[in-house]
Amino acid sequence: MTNNQFVIITGMSGAGKTVVMQTFEDLGYFCVDNMPPTLLPKFKELIRTERDVTRVALVMDLRSQAFYDEIIEMYADLNNNDEDDIDIIFLDASDSKLVSRYKETRRAHPLARNGRVIDGIRRERELMANVRDAADIVIDTTNTSPRELREEIMHSFEAVNDTHPFHVEVMSFGFKYGLPLDADIVMDVRFLPNPYYDLKMRYETGLDEDVREFVMNSTGAEQFYEQLYNLIASTLPGYEAEGKASLTIAIGCTGGQHRSVAISQRLANDLAQKYPVNVTHRDINRHKEKED
Repeated sequence: MTNNQFVIITGMSGAGKTVVMQTFEDLGYFCVDNMPPTLLPKFKELIRTERDVTRVALVMDLRSQAFYDEIIEMYADLNNNDEDDIDIIFLDASDSKLVSRYKETRRAHPLARNGRVIDGIRRERELMANVRDAADIVIDTTNTSPRELREEIMHSFEAVNDTHPFHVEVMSFGFKYGLPLDADIVMDVRFLPNPYYDLKMRYETGLDEDVREFVMNSTGAEQFYEQLYNLIASTLPGYEAEGKASLTIAIGCTGGQHRSVAISQRLANDLAQKYPVNVTHRDINRHKEKED
């Protein structure tokens, strides 16, 4: 049986735990925020019964009252067996940076509800000292932006899990049925000749060979496609570097049955040589509704 992987995310309030948890979500982890340490052993047993859940990230911080007294002992108990892999990530930052972040968000520190933020930070640092010493990974976010923190987590845990969190969604659609709401890039291919007007292809789709050849052999189609592919391929590294988990490219024609399907399918196939790609054809079967 493959070991489950548990990552415990903890550290100073305001040091970036939310960013790290969101990054683990994008990596495909099952994430739980504010898990009380007393529930961890039972939760661990429950997860082992779920075949589809093998990677779990848990955020534990001072909102759990029992955290300070129990997390070290509990972590030691969990590591006394070889059933699961467990890592603690401790996020830290300088006192001045934490004060600055609290001032920006106008939040009260959990340990200084009615006092100075700096007093709460100092008290928290004292309580967290043993937790920090026990951590497997300590990340100082004093001079780290959210994007850089995300990249650091991605780099460290992507290699371990052999995953590629950034992926591309390619979809075809018909303008007559409305624009896709989640598209990052929309391309209109209605300038290409429409196979709909050829009775032999009217009820076929861009997945059929004769329709695909008709579209791609149209005047200007190949030149357009090459420019489109080069544009997309050249910008994807930038989107990935900016921390996007995915990019949705929508290609539309009138009905979403012929031209957009042919172009989208080819683009998806070509991009799949470098990136994980999902391709969907939103309106490809709309013409069948009319037949019914």
